[in-house]
Amino acid sequence: MVTIKFFSLVREALQLEQVTMALPEGVQTLADLKNHLVELNGDHWRTVLYQPNIVHALDHRVVDVDAPIKDGAEVAFFPPMTGG
Repeated sequence: MVTIKFFSLVREALQLEQVTMALPEGVQTLADLKNHLVELNGDHWRTVLYQPNIVHALDHRVVDVDAPIKDGAEVAFFPPMTGG
């Protein structure tokens, strides 16, 4: 199982805070997982998950989409943060 969390504008756009699902066969990277989510949920998810500069986190660490994903992982998607 993997837990996928959506934060801020991503959560608002998808109207979903979190989903837990079995890690699909063939999903080995975060990019694979994003593609799988789009296949399951359609073009609106593509628009949201493929926004420029979207931040990806895997087990509480910011990672690139080529990061390997394993069963039991926690994935998070959120927009870029600003500070001041």
